[in-house]
Amino acid sequence: MRSIRRTTMTAGALALAGVAATCVALAPTAAASAQACVVSSITTGEYEAQGTIRTKAASSCGDLNLTYSYNTTSRNYDYYAGRYKKSTGWVTGSKRYVQAYDGNHSVSDSTYWLVTDISAGTQFSVSSLMEGGDNVQITH
Repeated sequence: MRSIRRTTMTAGALALAGVAATCVALAPTAAASAQACVVSSITTGEYEAQGTIRTKAASSCGDLNLTYSYNTTSRNYDYYAGRYKKSTGWVTGSKRYVQAYDGNHSVSDSTYWLVTDISAGTQFSVSSLMEGGDNVQITH
């Protein structure tokens, strides 16, 4: 009788493990609902002008986040503004120009959120206050 119980319990445990594995395989992934943030490299434009033009991705990031900057002149900083295209033309984000030293910047630091709540498919760029030609990365 003990042998039958042991066999029945082992078979039951294997069946339960098989059902659990099937559920895991069929579960939707987070990637199916929202794309991860995208990083775009941009060469900045001069004051109030566009540099490299990119398009806002359909991602979980709703902002244009400055996550890297490098001033190509002798200074080790510049002031950067996000620009985006509306039906009336190009506009600078309401935050205007943000000072950033050369290097990486945290996507979580709101200081570097150049434009907030921008819609997927919107064209955007970055301008430099001092002069254009700087290298930046925008996480969006």
